[in-house]
Amino acid sequence: ASYLRRVFSAPEGTMKRFYITCHGLYEAWLNGKRVGDAVLMPGSSNYNNELIYQTYDVADLLREGENELVIVLGDGWYRSTSGVDGDRGVFGQELGLLCQLEVDGESVLVSDETWEASQAGPLQQNDMQQGEVYDARKETFATENGVWHPVKTEDFDKNLLKGMNTVPIKEMENFEGKLIQTPNGETIIDFGQNLAGYVEFTVFGKDGETIVLTHGESLDENGNFTTENFQDRKRHKEGGTYQMISYICKDGENHYKPRFTIMGFRYAKVETILDLSDATFIAHAVYSEMEETADFTCGNADVNQLVWNSKWSQKGNFCDVPTDCPTRERAAWTGDAGLYVDTGLMLMDSYNVYRKWLAQCRYGQYPEGKVANIAPPNSKGSFMTAMLAGSVGWGDACIIVPMAMYRKYGDVRILEENYEMMKNWYAFLESRAENNAIQSGIDYGEWCEPGTNPMMSMQNGNFDVATAYFAHSGETLSEIAAILGKEEDAAHYREVSENAKKAFEEIFTKDGVVESERQCQYIRPIQFGLVNEENCAKNAEKLNELVLANDYHLNTGFLTTPAICGILCEYGYEDTAFKLLLQESAPGWLYAVKKGATTIWETWDGINEEGKPSESLNHYSYGAITGWLIGGVCGIQQEGRKITIKPIACKELSHAKAVYDSPVGTIESGWKYEGNKITFEFVIPVNTVAEVVLPNGERHELAPGVHQF
Repeated sequence: ASYLRRVFSAPEGTMKRFYITCHGLYEAWLNGKRVGDAVLMPGSSNYNNELIYQTYDVADLLREGENELVIVLGDGWYRSTSGVDGDRGVFGQELGLLCQLEVDGESVLVSDETWEASQAGPLQQNDMQQGEVYDARKETFATENGVWHPVKTEDFDKNLLKGMNTVPIKEMENFEGKLIQTPNGETIIDFGQNLAGYVEFTVFGKDGETIVLTHGESLDENGNFTTENFQDRKRHKEGGTYQMISYICKDGENHYKPRFTIMGFRYAKVETILDLSDATFIAHAVYSEMEETADFTCGNADVNQLVWNSKWSQKGNFCDVPTDCPTRERAAWTGDAGLYVDTGLMLMDSYNVYRKWLAQCRYGQYPEGKVANIAPPNSKGSFMTAMLAGSVGWGDACIIVPMAMYRKYGDVRILEENYEMMKNWYAFLESRAENNAIQSGIDYGEWCEPGTNPMMSMQNGNFDVATAYFAHSGETLSEIAAILGKEEDAAHYREVSENAKKAFEEIFTKDGVVESERQCQYIRPIQFGLVNEENCAKNAEKLNELVLANDYHLNTGFLTTPAICGILCEYGYEDTAFKLLLQESAPGWLYAVKKGATTIWETWDGINEEGKPSESLNHYSYGAITGWLIGGVCGIQQEGRKITIKPIACKELSHAKAVYDSPVGTIESGWKYEGNKITFEFVIPVNTVAEVVLPNGERHELAPGVHQF
């Protein structure tokens, strides 16, 4: 890390503001006290398009007369090892600082040639993915002779500067670690929760003694520590993701908390000769400052754990932007964001995280309209990167996500900000289409469908997927254009969508009914309204038959899993939907719960029956089922000021209750079985009216207050 310092004089004043950004990450200390409590600042962004700065009120830290400002710079997203490829320096090679301190509007300090810098401090190495090396013996380096040198100044494009317009990244929940011994004799810390963050520790040692922590998500099939489940060692340019803290002790008490790294883990392997009997280890969960806004509980403890796991995979991946996993890739994939957005917006106050991410999508759009699959970029890219940027279901997130946000919050600005991106993406889809259907090109497809691998997914008859999204996105974009008063655009997209629906029915169905052994191919035409209602019912019937034939197991992948239970219920197959929900063997949601998961896994069998882990064990996508638990089982649907509650009761759950702190107020819906009798209770927020539809078909218009039936 680079340490920079400046001693300066400040006048008396009232308003004292400090503006700061950097290439890399910063931590600022004014007169020995930390500036702000956010971490990993200035955050993640596409440095080619913007440089985000923060503003701090330093009235309590700045004094009249002499002051000292010390800033530590780390590699951060700017030049750390990044992504599954392990690329370094995605945005540049040299760190840089830009800051200004003002008193009553007058500048008293700027980043210029008068500063001095040093690389002789205790933080010897730092990397977002690989970890940190810290030598506590060097903590007094600042007083040594010859360790400081002049800084180099360069001009940068100030037009890239933008004030921070999202929530900060912060340390949130804490988990105390428990020391355990594994069968192979290693010492492991178990924090009890898979999370993204870092470990703060206090140990006692002698000068030069070391302690090394390596972080991982799981124990292996023999009960020993492993990180192999999330490694792609052949592909990664540095041989893998190490997630390691290497600490060199000074004499006596040693206290450490990482600054410039974030790791995905539940466990940490400890390598040291230190006596750990008086040591403490605290895991800090680190994510964007989002309040939890919804909860669901029922009479089945495993389903409740599934909801917990969904929340923790969102917490573990919503660090400034919504990433897929906090270990291997750390990539803000479009497809994952698009399929999860309804659940994500409901579970946590994540509007600003999505809004920032959409800006990164706009920066990553190609001239021909394709949308980068990962935004901001976390690799240097390749030929395949550009090719797959045209994948349907992924690029369509640029339409799906803003519309979901608008429906929840009713703020038209999110549509205005992203309309040109949407239009350009859809123009690209139109360029792919021939005779109203897309039957060429490469797409990711259903993705993570049981029994397939990535290559199979990209070759597995994906033109039905492409044409389905071509129709669906066109219909959504037509609706958006109408909201924005662009009637000519709305008419055009409506016509293209209707023609695509007809083409889908003609090419991919037999008179409107799908013929397939894949559950996903029945879900999409129903979900997107690609066939008439009569044929939707026929497809739902065949979907139900497939689920029964598969012994109430899923064989859906990323794209359709969020919709399957809702569709089954909509067409009268509630019993199938709940048996699917409560399935305890893979592929099914509760398999991971039974295996002790505390987050959602990337694949249905992330830890197999023999206990061997594979792939990411913190991947939020399949957690979208929680949206159905709240919006289906308890029936809470909110769009703008319109509230609809249509619960689906299930005797096997005994009771269920959802609480949603929505944009229009707190909505509650619950039901409970007592023998064969069922009671309902609803709480409607002030200044709203809710339409309630009970399972027996009764309809009620409810005013604000508490209502029981």
